Amino acid sequence: MSRKRISMRKLREILRLRLQAGLSIRQVRSSLRISVGAIQKISTQAEQTGVNWEQICQMNDTELARHFYPKADTRSSARLELPDWLNSHARALSFFGGVPRLIVPDNLKSGVTSPCRYDPDLNPSYQQLGSHYGCAIMPARPRKPQDKSKAEVGVQVIERWILARLRHHSFFSLAELNQCIKALLESVNNRPFKQFKGCRREWFESIDKPALMALPREAYCYTDVKPVKLNIDYHVQYGEYLYSAPHHLVGERLELHATDNLITLYFHNQRVASHVRKHARRMTTVPEHMPVQHEKHQKWSRARLLNWAKDIGEHTSQWVACLLDSKAHEQQAYRACLGLLNLTRDYPATRVNGACAVANQHSLYRLKQVKAILKSNQDKLLNDDGPTPALPQTHENIRGPKRFH
Repeated sequence: MSRKRISMRKLREILRLRLQAGLSIRQVRSSLRISVGAIQKISTQAEQTGVNWEQICQMNDTELARHFYPKADTRSSARLELPDWLNSHARALSFFGGVPRLIVPDNLKSGVTSPCRYDPDLNPSYQQLGSHYGCAIMPARPRKPQDKSKAEVGVQVIERWILARLRHHSFFSLAELNQCIKALLESVNNRPFKQFKGCRREWFESIDKPALMALPREAYCYTDVKPVKLNIDYHVQYGEYLYSAPHHLVGERLELHATDNLITLYFHNQRVASHVRKHARRMTTVPEHMPVQHEKHQKWSRARLLNWAKDIGEHTSQWVACLLDSKAHEQQAYRACLGLLNLTRDYPATRVNGACAVANQHSLYRLKQVKAILKSNQDKLLNDDGPTPALPQTHENIRGPKRFH
């Protein structure tokens, strides 16, 4: 490939800085270390199509890729991460037209989280793929090449008959490259054996395909599975977004399943909440998940937070009160309030109170903004003892208007 596509993460960041933050192309280049030409091309395409940042926030990675790379194969990836690993399985099984009863992978981290010779731990998403297709997954033992299939020979054949024949060609899209590989793959599979009758396709049709199980009706969709803990504000975080769950599960361990379009929360293998997946830095709250009166949740309340803040200082109490009042449901601010009050573990209470004074003066009600004030020592510049002394207006080094002619 003579030109690579920009990753979806960097593409989103370019569009955010250009469309939302309003930075210039040079400023975006300095921030992301991406060529000016690539940023200019994306900016021009966004302007021509009339897409805005709010619309981009509603797009998943696949839709975004199709919007900016309509001729490219958005299924392929430049590096092997877990989604690429699992989606490659799905595309391979779709190409074969069936599912084997057993899949034997290596002990790579994308498939095996804890390698062991006797009892390896599979990645939960990999286990879910096996459950979706109804097959078993048995990783090869470490340093036991006899456990592996003859797949290495197939890799050698592809390198010789496909990659070697394309080594002098330049491609400008993944779709173009995949089209050439597909044509050469057909040629390799139909190429007659030298010492046996038939070809690879005939042998597959007569030996392997009859032994395959049928594909499921629904196509596989990659699902990121991770354990989460429900915070006191009855929300869990995935990426930069917060999703609510029933308040009576506060403090419990849940299992989060994330697809391109859906976030689902499970407790003891039972679904307790589901949300449309968002990509912006916001919060989704279902009214039914809000607490009325619950013992676990009521151990933190507005009065308790304000009393703790008052012990630190008047400015801290004012900051906490303003943050609680700014939310539609004050429970949504509990997490940030606790984060602020816990700053006294790292800073003296007087400094935290001074930072809140600076924040209140400039209407800064984000926890990260208060932390920035403390890190930059801006709170030390605030003097509550009296007015700032005026500089002397007469001095031997100060020249007045009569000095100039």
